[in-house]
Amino acid sequence: MIIDVWSDVVCPWCFIGKRRLDKAIATLPPGTPVTVRHRAFQLDPSIRATVPTSDMLAHKYGAGPDQVQAMQARVCSIADGEGLCYDLSGTLSGNTRDAHRLLLWAGILQGALLEAMYSHYFEHGGALFSHDDLVTVAVSVGLDADMVRQFLAGDDLADQVEADQQQAHSLGASGVP
Repeated sequence: MIIDVWSDVVCPWCFIGKRRLDKAIATLPPGTPVTVRHRAFQLDPSIRATVPTSDMLAHKYGAGPDQVQAMQARVCSIADGEGLCYDLSGTLSGNTRDAHRLLLWAGILQGALLEAMYSHYFEHGGALFSHDDLVTVAVSVGLDADMVRQFLAGDDLADQVEADQQQAHSLGASGVP
């Protein structure tokens, strides 16, 4: 069985969804062949700057600081119920194109890298927007720093990120997970 999952590495609901999918897969009979493939979906592919997530959410939803804090507290509570320990207080938002390119390039380490990216961002307040940020996370799952830097220096797999996004839209997706 192949499961394609469209997600963004800065979507708090996507990490919760991943955790729930992992639990569901664990209930399958032993030996059930399951492959989960990450498909790229950028929540905001047009973003160019890195900005505080609280500011981005306030602008996107026309919400005040108290409303943003309440939204973030709600998602943290739900994440906690899945065994995740979110800290959204200082998260940043930025362009995730290179993170998606790296995930597509990671091969058999894709699942581990996605988990590490989510944890780095949501549980440890780390960023995922610079090549240095991405190299740090990639090395933590066993990828070679020099190879990752060389890959990120180019534009390989950018067309696949765009194709994944287009396919999601053609299937009717306007958000993730």
